Amino acid sequence: METLTVALGARSYPILVGRGVLDRGELLLPFLRQLKVAIVTNATVGPLYLDRFAEPLRRAGVSVSEIVLPDGEQFKNWPTLNSIFDALLAGRCERSTTLVALGGGVVGDITGFAAACFQRGMPLIQVPTTLLAQVDSSVGGKTAINHPLGKNMIGAFHQPQVVLADTETLSTLPDRELRAGVAEIIKYGLIRDLPFFEWLEANIERLLSRDPAALSEAICRSCRNKAEVVAADEHERGERALLNLGHTFGHAIETGIGYGEWLHGEAVAAGTMMAAELSSQLGWLDSRALGRVERLFHRAGLPVSGPNLAIERYLELMQNDKKVQDGNLRFVLLKRIGQSVVTDVASPAQVRKAIELRSAHV
Repeated sequence: METLTVALGARSYPILVGRGVLDRGELLLPFLRQLKVAIVTNATVGPLYLDRFAEPLRRAGVSVSEIVLPDGEQFKNWPTLNSIFDALLAGRCERSTTLVALGGGVVGDITGFAAACFQRGMPLIQVPTTLLAQVDSSVGGKTAINHPLGKNMIGAFHQPQVVLADTETLSTLPDRELRAGVAEIIKYGLIRDLPFFEWLEANIERLLSRDPAALSEAICRSCRNKAEVVAADEHERGERALLNLGHTFGHAIETGIGYGEWLHGEAVAAGTMMAAELSSQLGWLDSRALGRVERLFHRAGLPVSGPNLAIERYLELMQNDKKVQDGNLRFVLLKRIGQSVVTDVASPAQVRKAIELRSAHV
């Protein structure tokens, strides 16, 4: 097991990464304010891991209640959130009861938001079971639900007490979900870690074949990058926005075609290629660097073009992006591989061109 730390002063917390940590309920005991937890999972993850995870806690004397949600991005909404509140109230859960998110990014996001809201805040533990959740969404305290007009538009910052990432859960992950997680891993190399990007170029096939050492390296390297960014800018007033490379375009894709049609990582991959194309138009990425980015996504089995939505539809949806400031649309773009910037210097014509070049062929 490897332990990383998100350094937030008195609210710092560890990320525990290793094989079989899901079976070690005692790891969570120091983080519980009372011996009572409510575990939120979904109909896919629950049959695989809920009993296995809950049993060691029960043996340790912890009262465990279970909340099973439907599976899918389309259920990251108000009715599902309210079903969590219904279960917490029916179970007489208190402000000091710990809410545990056992699942992928959707479960982590909606459970975290429920924890932020219930009785104005209850403790949260993240137990991510997908690659995307382990390397990105479970770390950093961003929680949210979707709105029909925009992804993750309603949410709160609510940091967990601990993140427990069991790499063995990736053995049951469908290939498509694994590839979606790789999109977020590639992001870290692009925005701030050139040596990691080069490592990915050399090891992407090992990662896709689920080589345990490669997975562990990629997860720990990604979490270390994210922990450093979050520690420096917890509430995304500056550097943390760089973690949204590709997300302005990607969220528009997810909203425009309907939540759940594309996985988040797939939309981020296509969105990152749009951002790279825009960076190239600004003269920051040369054709060789643009080709390196495209080849890595292609080798990972990820889309390098978005769906053929009308350009006006893309622009309309992107106006709801959280990086819009004073009505100006800002993008995370690449100065070079390993260096990124948040900027509004791109002209409307350049933005349109980037979308056109990367949405015509799906």
